[in-house]
Amino acid sequence: MARAWHLMSRPQGLPTDENFALKPYDLPELGEGQILVRNHWLSVDPYMRGRMNDVKSYVPPFQIDQPMDGGAVGEVVESRADGFSAGDLVLHMGGWRDEAVVDSRMANKLPNLGAEPQAFLGNLGVTGATAYFGLLDVASAKEGDVVFVSAAAGAVGSAVVQIAKAKGMTVIGSAGGEDKCEFVRSLGADHAIDYKAQPILKGLAAAAPDGIDVYFDNVGGDHLDAAFALAKMRARFAICGMIEGYNKAEPAAFRFIMRVIAMRIRMQGFIVFDFQPRMDEFYREMGQMLASGQVKSRDTVVEGIENMPDAFRGLFSGDNVGKMLVKL
Repeated sequence: MARAWHLMSRPQGLPTDENFALKPYDLPELGEGQILVRNHWLSVDPYMRGRMNDVKSYVPPFQIDQPMDGGAVGEVVESRADGFSAGDLVLHMGGWRDEAVVDSRMANKLPNLGAEPQAFLGNLGVTGATAYFGLLDVASAKEGDVVFVSAAAGAVGSAVVQIAKAKGMTVIGSAGGEDKCEFVRSLGADHAIDYKAQPILKGLAAAAPDGIDVYFDNVGGDHLDAAFALAKMRARFAICGMIEGYNKAEPAAFRFIMRVIAMRIRMQGFIVFDFQPRMDEFYREMGQMLASGQVKSRDTVVEGIENMPDAFRGLFSGDNVGKMLVKL
């Protein structure tokens, strides 16, 4: 019988084991236009924390005592949909479970780009597309810009670092601990700031004495405030995520936010699905960067669906380098 993680209660702060339950569930009968998928890889992403709250957002909240979902790559076991056959590998949103019945309109066969299947949950998936469109479109980053990237050792941040270097930018990345900073430098970053070793504002001022043109925000909090403090005239901020505040009840306070006015800072939040019609462009560009070695993938893999909550919590304690995945 299929198994899925269920949300049993709304977390207060960081989710605990009591908030989740891994339970058997009955798969619906396969209908016309649907496929049965056996999952091989499950995506673990910070945005899922927001779905555990009963609030209105760009995606609906998880329902209590119902199967959760998220990005997954799996193999078609049975198909009643045109264009899909048993054995096809597909990307879909029936994650947090080992098997799923999926409407074929919500599944995509993996394109033949010479990449491992799990890459389509990372640099060739929503993660890479978030980095690509956030940096180049939302922040209008261009050759010669000085770019500051927070959580630069994480899934999205590490992709931003590499795309920015491939496009001729100077890159400053922040990460927690010397090992992660070394990883960020190995991706080509010109400077890596260990925010655990010094205040982020002090580190950023030393790395960018003349200021920054672009800030790609994955963290919020003191990182965003440091970017306000060091922003050049008409700097552009792409606000992707604010993981520092996901488990906090009180919003962060900003000392330097008034510089938004004087420096004419353009700050824009975005969701990667805004760019869904341009995914062919993304596959072409990112596929070329991966093939040339300009962008490399690194994953943190947790084995077994039983460990999905631990992998999720690991995002908030910095356990991952690159993309966090669960392998079934």
